[in-house]
Amino acid sequence: MNAPVTITPLADLRADFPGMVTADGKPWHYLDTAATAQKPQVVIDAMARALGADYATVHRGVYARSAEMTLAYEAARRKLAVFLGGHEDEVVFTRGATEAINLVAQTWGRTNLKAGDRILLSQLEHHSNIVPWQMVAAEVGAHIDVCPLTADHQIDLDAAEAMLTERHKLVAFAHVSNVVGSVLDAPRAAALAHKVGARLLLDACQSAPHMAVDVAALGCDFYVFSAHKLYGPTGIGALWARAEILAEMPPYQGGGAMIDRVTFARTTYAPPPQRFEAGTPAITEAIALAAAVDYVSAIGLDRIHAHEAALVARLRHELGAMNDVTLFGPADSAGIVSFAVGDIHPHDLGTILDESNIAIRAGHHCAQPLMDYLGVPATARASFGVYSSEADIDALMAGIARTRRIFGKG
Repeated sequence: MNAPVTITPLADLRADFPGMVTADGKPWHYLDTAATAQKPQVVIDAMARALGADYATVHRGVYARSAEMTLAYEAARRKLAVFLGGHEDEVVFTRGATEAINLVAQTWGRTNLKAGDRILLSQLEHHSNIVPWQMVAAEVGAHIDVCPLTADHQIDLDAAEAMLTERHKLVAFAHVSNVVGSVLDAPRAAALAHKVGARLLLDACQSAPHMAVDVAALGCDFYVFSAHKLYGPTGIGALWARAEILAEMPPYQGGGAMIDRVTFARTTYAPPPQRFEAGTPAITEAIALAAAVDYVSAIGLDRIHAHEAALVARLRHELGAMNDVTLFGPADSAGIVSFAVGDIHPHDLGTILDESNIAIRAGHHCAQPLMDYLGVPATARASFGVYSSEADIDALMAGIARTRRIFGKG
């Protein structure tokens, strides 16, 4: 079938990713980037150097290599701040977006939420943007409201506007849904939250790797993401928050590096962001994250977004031509296509596709409330990255055809 759009190929970038072939050297059609991205060799090399010839502790040593590693670690923070459109004293390194949300919930939330206050989430949130708020709400006596979705599975901001009151202290929304790829109108969400005096947190796990970021333009108060979805390593992510908000937040954990002065009588704490980074940090991971930021910045986030949008358009076009396929989410989803093929369970589809070296995600995608809303136990999800190409769509469509034949649907 002819594609409805012209796709500017980035297929030559596959050579940068050693994980894009199988053990026997065949192409691996990796369509699970929304779960975790493959790593380019430059990121692997940066981490290997940091673990090897360059390795030393940071912030503590007075010897040259420690000082050099400290400079590299803090340079990674500055690079990330520029990437996000913020300032370096607003960037806190965390283990990932999940820890970043928990940090906000347990510091800002416990300080600012009280009995009777309200938190607004949406129907499509990842569990990591639900459970931490349930925990703090139960502790302080706050209440959680759930914003519904539009017919094409976007967060309904008209409904949010009608729901928000001055009792709402926080709005926490996914910038891009990890299931259906819908893109939030973040500036409008920020304006609605701020109108009633609430803060806006954006779960940006699926937006930071796929579109240009400017936290000032977005208008949010908190912005979280995980490095491993941005072609970086696991075990590290970041919280960006406005400097004046961070300054008022108490520490999350106690230990080394986050202190000013310790006595048995009392302890005073370092200013942000160090206040929230207790213990030896993820040194090598931060340096590898900086290499990942360099990699995507050199390609250009606008170019990446255009490439992935074109692949989404083609895949939705081809799946939409099949009578037994249900598509979820809007037509302009960001790098993600969720679907169901008749009554074939997504796990069966994923297993059969794997036999042809095609990797998709199948399941509830850590978004069980959304599955309940959609009325399905699971969906199949294909998600794209910089290394994705039309060949991956060709393989996927052939794999779906084979699966339908196996189930007698062809």
